[in-house]
Amino acid sequence: MGIMAAWLKGFAPFAAMVMVECLDIVSTTMSKAAMTKGINHFAFVVYTNALATIIFLPIFICHSHRKKTPTPLTFSLLSKFFLLSFVGITLVQNCAFAGISYSSPTLESALSSLAPAFTFILAVFFKMEKLDLKNRKGMMKVMGTVLSIAGALIITIYKGPAILPPLLHSGQNTYSTNSVSMILGATNNWIFGGLIIVVGSLCFSIWNIGQAAILERYPSEITILFYYFFFGTIQCALLTLIVGEGSSVWALTPNIELISVLYSGIFGSVVPFSVITWCIKKKGPVFTAMFQPLGIAIAAFISSIFLGEALYIGSVIGAVLIVIGFYGVIWSQSVEGKDETHGVVDGLQSVSPLTPLLES
Repeated sequence: MGIMAAWLKGFAPFAAMVMVECLDIVSTTMSKAAMTKGINHFAFVVYTNALATIIFLPIFICHSHRKKTPTPLTFSLLSKFFLLSFVGITLVQNCAFAGISYSSPTLESALSSLAPAFTFILAVFFKMEKLDLKNRKGMMKVMGTVLSIAGALIITIYKGPAILPPLLHSGQNTYSTNSVSMILGATNNWIFGGLIIVVGSLCFSIWNIGQAAILERYPSEITILFYYFFFGTIQCALLTLIVGEGSSVWALTPNIELISVLYSGIFGSVVPFSVITWCIKKKGPVFTAMFQPLGIAIAAFISSIFLGEALYIGSVIGAVLIVIGFYGVIWSQSVEGKDETHGVVDGLQSVSPLTPLLES
């Protein structure tokens, strides 16, 4: 009995992270379906984060009454939460959902695996990560980063022939009506969507750096998450009012649009953040990062079944390169000694380049 309990306890983080990847891909797939039906992606981000804020509000209140906050909530600290929300929600989420609206969840999942490569580049630039090309670990980091970026370029620029045709379409009229203009338009949308997602991945890397530095100085995850969702909702609402075309952008029909908002708010925001935080405490951030490429395969499978999207050879080749590069960077980080200064990719525990701002 004791051996079985220990085995289940050790297996739980693995099952939890697989669950998180599945929930995340289902969320992006449902959001794609909702945006196809007509929901505005800016309003979609507002609704999902507003729901997450409402869910976290009673948790935040109970937490505040039970435990004293580690540091008083000063204007300076709230400003840092505001900036964290701006990068992590206003930029990252809007780029992600805009990219999905122009491309597909499979592309978003593949290009999101660029975040570790971008993080490594930022870490080297800000001298948070040592780059020694004379040893195997340094070479592996560089090669992994180059492979990831090359894979992203292939996925974005080259689609190639479909190796898995759309499952929900007969395909009889695929090339028979206005094929040239339709193909050119779809290709342009695919490239534009990919570029937006790449920008979102870069912003996510910047957000990781800032989040780690704030957590190091204010170790209250619930408080940070509440203000993260709260400020993000306000920022995205203002953005939607500015870029939206009248009140029609707020329209929300009680079909896949409403279901997608409810699902993404609960299972695309609240649950994943809670589970990932728990897994990081149990196994560390490298463990949670290793499951990210799993989303590529899940996204391709779910998008093909539920959205009827074809799987292209360019996506497969690019995804393979990204995964190889991703694990190359992660491996080089994991073999470094625990006594060395950890880089951002291996847990984001070192001093951030935003330290002067965070200590203000």
